[in-house]
Amino acid sequence: MTFLTAIKTCFSKYITLQGRARRAEYWWWVLFTIIAGIILGGVDMIFFGVPELTGPTSGLFSLATLLPGLAVWVRRLHDVNRSGWWVFLILIPLIGWLVLLYWAVTKGTSGPNRFGPDPITGEEAPLSYTDSAIPPVNRGE
Repeated sequence: MTFLTAIKTCFSKYITLQGRARRAEYWWWVLFTIIAGIILGGVDMIFFGVPELTGPTSGLFSLATLLPGLAVWVRRLHDVNRSGWWVFLILIPLIGWLVLLYWAVTKGTSGPNRFGPDPITGEEAPLSYTDSAIPPVNRGE
């Protein structure tokens, strides 16, 4: 996955909390937000005289990337077969951050897992006893 493909994917799935995200998608997104944040922080300092990186331009960017960032983080956790609720570990200083960092750099589950097909191979999970390959019939209701 290339840098631009990852950014397009994250923006197109900006509220999609289902599925899985590869390490490349997640880390390209992190790099994009860091670089853009630094550049926009510089724009804020030049045009608005804001000494910190909390000016209007970087603030709007942070707001615009909040949901896509959260969504790709949840999908990344899904890739290592963890529930998206684990993202709240960020609220535990240091320990939570280290656990999330470990999961972010860990190779995803090979093959399908409970959150969907493998994002690298696209391999689907086999049908379970409750699934059916036969589509439901709409009786015109």
